[in-house]
Amino acid sequence: MCGGSVASEVYLCFIAYQASYTGSSSDEDEQSPREKSQKTSKGSTDFCVKNISQAAFGRREIEIAEQEMPGIIALRKRAMDDKPLKGAKIVGCTHINAQTAVLIETLVELGATVRWSACNIFSTQNEVAAALAEAGHPVFAWRGESEEDFWWCIDKCINAENWQPNMILDDGGDATHLMLKKYPAMFKMIKGICEESVTGVHRLYQLSKAGKLTVPAMNVNDSVTKTMFDNLYSCRESIIDSLKRATDVMFGGKQVVVCGYGEVGKGCCQALKGLGCTVYVTEIDPVCALQGCMDGFRVVKLSEVIRQVDILVTATGNKNVVTRDHMDKMKNGAIVCNMGHSNTEIDVNSLRTPDLTWEKVRSQVDHILWPDGKRIILLAEGRLVNLSCSSVPSFVVSITSCTQALALIELFNAPAGRYKSDVYLLPKKMDEYVASLHLPTFDAHLTELSDEQAKYMGLNKAGPFKPNYYRY
Repeated sequence: MCGGSVASEVYLCFIAYQASYTGSSSDEDEQSPREKSQKTSKGSTDFCVKNISQAAFGRREIEIAEQEMPGIIALRKRAMDDKPLKGAKIVGCTHINAQTAVLIETLVELGATVRWSACNIFSTQNEVAAALAEAGHPVFAWRGESEEDFWWCIDKCINAENWQPNMILDDGGDATHLMLKKYPAMFKMIKGICEESVTGVHRLYQLSKAGKLTVPAMNVNDSVTKTMFDNLYSCRESIIDSLKRATDVMFGGKQVVVCGYGEVGKGCCQALKGLGCTVYVTEIDPVCALQGCMDGFRVVKLSEVIRQVDILVTATGNKNVVTRDHMDKMKNGAIVCNMGHSNTEIDVNSLRTPDLTWEKVRSQVDHILWPDGKRIILLAEGRLVNLSCSSVPSFVVSITSCTQALALIELFNAPAGRYKSDVYLLPKKMDEYVASLHLPTFDAHLTELSDEQAKYMGLNKAGPFKPNYYRY
């Protein structure tokens, strides 16, 4: 997931070969948060974070994010009095950073009760998790969780005393699958699931096809306001930020291959090309491949360029896109990272063998050394590099957060029978509403249709303005 968390992709062989892994001076050798005894200022112990004393710093981070998230703040103010989520008990499993904290606190302001865990073991901002816990929201997350910690945290959000969740907000599908597998009776009480990732949506459709999805779910990932803005524009900015922070690399003249030319791939390619890289693209879809060609990129097979590229970026959502055989052929000093949601794209487990040495350089940066002295630079152990090594623009997260909040409100308040046990797309009208919440930031003024124009186009003057099949 996300650089997140598919359960089957555990760190095989890691313990067996831990002796070949050298540390660095920046490593923290601290007591596990699960072993600490911590309380909030009000005496609550219903949380598990790295250090609750960081709460004040985390609160400032959240306040900074709020300034750059006008849409979700506007939605909060408009709906606060109506409390459309009163009675909603939400299990959340997303990235926990300043931006998602704004979403979490918006849901609470709208009437919801929440319990929250992280969908990614590397993306949690510890100080933000502390601030949320101090504010009274049960949060179970810290940066650098083990795989066991990861599932323990999700379980603590699902199974708690005097707690029967009725909504799930998921990013990757892990909370959904854990509840379905471990607490099937509890799962049947869920009114709706909101899923925002490619991987999680794929898993929902698999459940639906197998007849195991017994509650309605909203596919937020494929809403226009998620796909176009979060996947394209956010990745266009954050790929450069994460690579720079992690490696100090100069991009001019570098040869880069981006695996996948969906919205994430398109954003990455635009940014890298803009800084002077020679960019190659790999694709399985002829339509996306043709788009890549028309945008000026060489579409190749990975095997054709693997020996010459300086940077490799995966953005497919698939598994084993980059194998050990590929990495054996890469040049010395090449950088390998993942921008796709699933941590399965790079076969990291194939690198945990006795013949290779892992050398930690800095946080989320590892050198993998081959016997002949060659090394490649692996970022975030193959998990989402932008959320692990940098951050994403708050403004874009505001757009996605609005979409998630509206999806939850829609599912929670829908009359019986409106949604069956299936996966649904967000109504077009909601996409347009989310966009309209963000236009005042740019002092943008929408043109209004006249009655004659609306009749000619066959539209309602208030929208929606495009049919569901329209491709933006």
